[in-house]
Amino acid sequence: QGTILPAPNFNPIMDAQLLGGALQGISCEKDVLIDILTQRCNSQRLMIAEAYRDMYSRDLITDLKENLSHHFKEVMVGLMYPPASYDAHELWHALKGLDIEEKCLIDILASRSNMEIFQMKEAYLMQYNTDLQQDIDSETSGHFRDTLMNLAQGTRMEGYADPSTAAQDAMILWEACQQKTGEHKNMLQMILCNRSHQQLWMVFQEFQNISGQDIVDAINECYDGYFQELLVAIVLCIRDKPSYFAYRLYNAIHDFGFHNKTVIRILIARSEIDLMNIRQRYKERYGKSLFHDIKHFASGHYESALLAICAGDTEDY
Repeated sequence: QGTILPAPNFNPIMDAQLLGGALQGISCEKDVLIDILTQRCNSQRLMIAEAYRDMYSRDLITDLKENLSHHFKEVMVGLMYPPASYDAHELWHALKGLDIEEKCLIDILASRSNMEIFQMKEAYLMQYNTDLQQDIDSETSGHFRDTLMNLAQGTRMEGYADPSTAAQDAMILWEACQQKTGEHKNMLQMILCNRSHQQLWMVFQEFQNISGQDIVDAINECYDGYFQELLVAIVLCIRDKPSYFAYRLYNAIHDFGFHNKTVIRILIARSEIDLMNIRQRYKERYGKSLFHDIKHFASGHYESALLAICAGDTEDY
């Protein structure tokens, strides 16, 4: 359900040659970069980078960084990372930048599978020579930190569901929303971070039966700050990941006066996974297409690159 698929009749040597010409010329031919890098899947882009290195004895990412600027550069460079390395790159900048970007940590850690988390931690260690969990521990605090640390372990049960314990878990969640002690917060995040998706579907249903309230509304009422945002993100990702990302994109485009980093990160990270579904949810929920809203807020080659990744149907233009 991605928007970027493997290109047919793919020739990495020819692509590397075209990129070399576009980057080495007097003025950088940005349209060529967009045509190639947004129309090849990630594994093909990595093969192009290899062919480029063989041909020019230069690193493609370095050349892109040197020739491009601003958000357009972020898009083109971002496309060149393997998915796990891209997540690691985003997490490192979110933790080590001037300000901690809590929303980036939430988006990535609340939505990735155990395998994705494992690969991302390996990439993080290789790229930055430091441990992701140690960095989360030192850069964040409180129950927000504890929940991130739990997610970063990547130990969520998979495929397992036990109806007999669902009501019990729901009761613990309900009490945690009433009592709000440190111990209750721990129990709350332990259940949300470690139970399987199938189990949590039943738990959320039982929670509704016990409390007469949706779990998201209960969390929003009882907690605040980034801890509350993270808990809600976990619930929303378990229910429907594309809807969560549609909601995040809508906020990034409309609430922050176009929060470029968020838009770029989500489009790149989901481009080969579920961006078609995200586009669909976006249009159903907000009336306008994602394509339309990006077109309205971005401009120039940056806009063209985002739109190429987003890909649109005729009625979106």
